[in-house]
Amino acid sequence: MSITKNYGDCLMHIGGEFVASDSGEWMDSVNPATGEVHGRVPAGTVSDVARAVAAAKQAQPEWAALHVFERGRLLRKLAEAVRARTDVLPLEVADTGNTIGCMAGHHGLAADYIEFVAGLGIEIKGESVPATPDKIHFTMREPYGVVGRIVPFNHPFLFSAAHLGAPLIAGNGVVLKSPDQSPLSTSIMAEICAQILPPGLVNFVSGHGAVVGDALVRHPDVPRIGFTGSVGTGMAIQRAAAETAIKHVTLELGGKNPFIAFPDSDPEEIATAAVNGMNFSWSGQSCGSTSRLMLHESLYDDVVERVRAKVSSIQVGDPQDPESGMGPVNSEPHYRRILDIIASAKEQGATVIAGGGQPAGKTFERGFWVEPTVFGDVTMDMRVAREEIFGPVLSVLKWQTVDEAIAMANELDLGLTAAVWTNDLKAAMSTVRALQSGLVWVNGSGRHYMGTGFGGWKNSGLGREECLEEVLSYTRVKAVHII
Repeated sequence: MSITKNYGDCLMHIGGEFVASDSGEWMDSVNPATGEVHGRVPAGTVSDVARAVAAAKQAQPEWAALHVFERGRLLRKLAEAVRARTDVLPLEVADTGNTIGCMAGHHGLAADYIEFVAGLGIEIKGESVPATPDKIHFTMREPYGVVGRIVPFNHPFLFSAAHLGAPLIAGNGVVLKSPDQSPLSTSIMAEICAQILPPGLVNFVSGHGAVVGDALVRHPDVPRIGFTGSVGTGMAIQRAAAETAIKHVTLELGGKNPFIAFPDSDPEEIATAAVNGMNFSWSGQSCGSTSRLMLHESLYDDVVERVRAKVSSIQVGDPQDPESGMGPVNSEPHYRRILDIIASAKEQGATVIAGGGQPAGKTFERGFWVEPTVFGDVTMDMRVAREEIFGPVLSVLKWQTVDEAIAMANELDLGLTAAVWTNDLKAAMSTVRALQSGLVWVNGSGRHYMGTGFGGWKNSGLGREECLEEVLSYTRVKAVHII
C-alpha cells in the first residue's frame, strides 16, 4: 500500500442515498504521514443535517416496531459485514496515521461489540412495582427516536461501527457525524449500513463541527446525543443542547491518567506496562492512555532507565508498514500543540529521557511527526503534567507516600482511567477506592473488558459505554398505572 494513495471523494449517506452536500462545497482530508490531501468529503450544512434527521425520524417507527430479536438478527448480520471489510484498514491508517499493525483487529473489535449489544436486547425491560395492593403499576422502556452520534478522529471506523449498536438495538434511528480530521473511513461503514439496514435508519453526515455538529446537537428532533472527544467540545455540546431543548447527553471525554507503581512492584513489569499503557502505536492518541507514570522513589531510577530503552527502540515510520511501531500524529494543529507542550516541559525544568522533538530523516520532512517522548523529573506544577496532550508524551513523577501519590492523581479535574501496581491486595484496594477515576486497572493497563462499562468521572465524561447501562441509556422510562 502506497503511503501517498489518493482515495478521492467520499459521499455522505442520507435517506438511503449517497449524496454530496447541497452547498456543493468539500472538505479536504490530509494524510498525516505526508501532509498531502488524499481524499475529501462534503462540507455539510444545516440543511443537510435536517434532511438526515428527517430521514431517521421517518424510518425509526418501523424499526422500533420490529421484534427485538429481529433487530438483534439484523445487527448480527451488520457485525458479520463489518468483520469482513478488512479493506478499511489501509484507508483508516492513511486517514489517522495509526499504524496498521495495531489497527488490524479494529474491524473485528467493532463487530464483537455490535454482537454483544445485539444480545442485550432482551434486557431492555421495565419493572413491576407493588405501589398499591389493588392496582397494577409497572414501567416500560421506549426508544428516544432519533439519536445523534459524534465520533472522534483517533479511531473513526471502530467508533462509527461500535457506537451504532446500542442506539439501534434500543429501537432508535441514528445520524452519525464523522470527525473533521479523519472522515474517510466512515464512508465504508455507510456502505455496510446501506447493504444491511432499512434506508434512512442510519445516516452519515460530514462537515465542520462548528456547522454540522452544532446543527445536529441543536436539532429539536434529536433528543439524545452521544459524543466522544475532547473536554472542551463536550462542554460546548452541553451548552448548545441546553439552548434548544432538554436533552439526554452522554460524553466520553479526555483523561490525564495516573499509573501508580508501589515499591514492591517489579521494575521490568512496570516499564513494559507503562509503555504499553501509553498507546504509542497510535501516537498516544487515546483518551485512556496512562500518561502520568507515578513511581515510588525507590523504583524511579531503575524503571526510568527501562522505559527509556523501550521507548527509544520504538520504530517510527510509515504507518502502512507492519514493522512500524508508531506513525505520525493526526493533524497539523494537533502536531503544533504537542510540540508546544514539549517545549514548555523543557522550559519548566523537566528532563528529556527519550525523544523530545521531531524524528530525523527524509521520511519525516513532510507530515506531522513527533518522536515518542518521555520526560522525567516532572512535577505537578508543569503543563506537561496537567494537560491532556493526546500525543506520544509520557511524564514520569516521583512520590514518597501513598497519600502523596493519591493527591497527585486526584489533583486534576479529569478522571477517566488509572492504574495501580502492587503485590499488596490491601494497598491496591484502598488506593482504588481513593482514586477519582471511572476505571482502575490493578496490575494492568489499557485493556477494555466488554460488559463492565467505560466512562469517566469529573470532566472526563458522563455515562457509561460498552455495557448494558449504555443500551438502557438510549431508552426512556414510562410509568404505567392500571387503575
